[in-house]
Amino acid sequence: MDRLALFAQLRSLARHKLHSALNIGGLAVGIAVFLILGLYVRFELTYENWLPDHAKIYLVQTRYDAPGSPFNGTYPNTMGGLLEELKAEYPGTLGTRIRPIGGAVIRGATVTKETVSQVDPNFLNVIPLPMIAGGERGTLLDPTSALISEGVARRYFPGRQAVGRPLSLNIGGSVNTYRIAGVFRDLPRNTELDFSILTPLPAKAPNDNWYRWGSSSLYTYLRFDTPSEAARYAGRLMELIARRAVKDLGPSPEKMMFLELKQISAVHLDSSSRRMTVVTLGLVGTLTLLIAIVNYVNLATASAGLRAREVAMRKVLGASFGALVKLYLGEAIAITALAAIIGLMLAELGRPFVNAAGGLSLTIPYATVVPSLFLLTLVVGLLAGFYPAIVLARFPAAGVLSSSRAPGGGRAAGRAREMLVMFQFALATAFMIGTAVLVMQTRHVRTADLGFRRAALLVVPSFKDAALDRSQRATLLASFAGTNGVADVSVANTVPGDESNISSNNLSVPGRAGDGPSLQSIRVGQRFFETIGAHLIAGRLFESRYGLDDASNRNPEDARNIIINRRAVSALGFASPQAAIGRTVGGTLSPRTIVGVVEDMRFYSPRKPLSAATYEYAPQELDDGLAVIRVVGDPRAAIGNIRGAWRRLAPNVPFEAITASQNLQSYYDADDRASRLFGIGSGLAVLIGCIGLWGLASFNTSRRVQEIGIRKVLGASSKDIVRLLVGQFLRPVLIASIVAWPLAFFAMRTWLAGFDDKIALSPIYFVGATVLAITIAVLTVLAQSLRASRATPSWALRHE
Repeated sequence: MDRLALFAQLRSLARHKLHSALNIGGLAVGIAVFLILGLYVRFELTYENWLPDHAKIYLVQTRYDAPGSPFNGTYPNTMGGLLEELKAEYPGTLGTRIRPIGGAVIRGATVTKETVSQVDPNFLNVIPLPMIAGGERGTLLDPTSALISEGVARRYFPGRQAVGRPLSLNIGGSVNTYRIAGVFRDLPRNTELDFSILTPLPAKAPNDNWYRWGSSSLYTYLRFDTPSEAARYAGRLMELIARRAVKDLGPSPEKMMFLELKQISAVHLDSSSRRMTVVTLGLVGTLTLLIAIVNYVNLATASAGLRAREVAMRKVLGASFGALVKLYLGEAIAITALAAIIGLMLAELGRPFVNAAGGLSLTIPYATVVPSLFLLTLVVGLLAGFYPAIVLARFPAAGVLSSSRAPGGGRAAGRAREMLVMFQFALATAFMIGTAVLVMQTRHVRTADLGFRRAALLVVPSFKDAALDRSQRATLLASFAGTNGVADVSVANTVPGDESNISSNNLSVPGRAGDGPSLQSIRVGQRFFETIGAHLIAGRLFESRYGLDDASNRNPEDARNIIINRRAVSALGFASPQAAIGRTVGGTLSPRTIVGVVEDMRFYSPRKPLSAATYEYAPQELDDGLAVIRVVGDPRAAIGNIRGAWRRLAPNVPFEAITASQNLQSYYDADDRASRLFGIGSGLAVLIGCIGLWGLASFNTSRRVQEIGIRKVLGASSKDIVRLLVGQFLRPVLIASIVAWPLAFFAMRTWLAGFDDKIALSPIYFVGATVLAITIAVLTVLAQSLRASRATPSWALRHE
């Protein structure tokens, strides 16, 4: 591009300041949204990529597909002894295990909870964590050695070398001193791994389920040099199940249980809801950029008439069609480059707010972004500038110079601009519908009736710490009950927001063949239903005065009473909750008499279907249970009082209490982040559409000043003029809304399908978004229309 052309472009930008600001501003905002949401997509797609050789590491997943089981699906964990079974069956297997167990660091009288995991001694051979100090492979062969994160090193050894120093840990009730053998870098945010301290797995199996097929104890990882080697190995896993799982799962276990290998970097997006979120936000970023490009094309073609005489003079002076196209394409690329720089600045300025809104830690890697932005500038510049360049270069020189008015492109150009406005507002309206549905769905899952009263309910996860024995737990429960601010106390192995202990049993039904449906089995303590505020539908709750209610220390085949939930009523084949009361299921092997039916209680994710469940009363056997506490008054004051009782009775165990709402929060976080990011992107997309519509209104009214003057001379009122000008833009907006409805309906129906507990896709969202779009369009063009309508006819007729 020569200097004269560059000077002409700069002069054109300076002469048409409003047009330039609208073009550059719209593109800059579109590029900023594209960059921010692109960074989010990149963040989600790069889980575990920070690990050296991450492509060689595979997670062994367990998939269940048993007829009628509520727990069918894929799980990331396996039984504890699977790796030993694999090595015995297939010598040469290279693998390791991670067993999250939790623990606490003891320093004098201070006990601090840490995320402790136990691993095999060869852990670093399979998963090579980036080390800061020590950590030579094989260091975990010493059962008293430990690896810690740099954050743990800073907390407990500030300003000192941590390697070689002792650290006292309480793991599972056993207090031992470990020697720090290495310090690894803090795990990044984009990882599914979760530990800050690693210690060796015990030499002996830590529990009875360690070698029980169908149990879940830990995470098993294997390492392969090539994907083909991993694929061959995966093909042999069914043989292993068929030979070794018979003793626990019965005949043909390979028909109900499957072992699958998943590359570690692909585990994060194994969830369909996560994939949907990433794809959706990636589309929002791409479509917002597309709206910005359309906005540029619309404004550039609308304002082309302002430069018609410039084009005519260039043609008179010998400029060819190709040269003009090249010139104006270069101008579009230059404008895009300036917009890209401003967009990058906006992205950097907006990044902290996006991180806060989305709970993220996005950073802009300039070494990658700048070259990508250069390529994006070329692509966007060519896409946005091609059509306007063709329009400009095709202006006839003689016709333009002989005319007293600048050409406007005629009816065809007007229709093209109208179509572009329709495209912009169709996407913008679909975004508004989507935002409304996302916001209402996330609000619904937070406020919906879960079958229990989550308000003023506390969960105490530290109650299941292995360091507590049965007598300590009983003493703690009694102490909690007498604490100021506590209304009721109980314990259960399954509580709101905790999935660490899920089991199921088959209950045969009289008159029906087979083992019967598989139902979730939950064990509860005294006054559990009263404490959490469950809704009793039929029958009664557990009471100690009924001997068969108490299942403590009973053999599985002993008769006992149970309570079931509403879904179990239909699963067991009863016509109603009342019809189930007094009925005995389970056959002669494990007779269970139903004494009560409670409403379904959603303890887990709103995306996960509710399970048919049975409740057994075992107040003396809940060594793996969590305490639940109903408080009155200020929960913070009650937690303080409970903490005081805990420290008196269990000073060596870290105390942790959380409200039930906070414990459920992890199930809502991802969708909350998605709705906030979607809302930000949608709002900016609408803003870009408004910029374009305002610019078009400005150009349109300026071109129709003389027409407006004539209409006023012929008797048209200012109201008539406003109605005419506003109506011109309402038609494409109305059509755009109708086009947006099926797009939004399909997209939102697909997204809501991932929820078991979801809102109805009401017409209110579609009508409301359309009304909002029309209101925005009217307000956008109203100022221009009012100004044009107030012009005096004499001035308008003289206006050039």
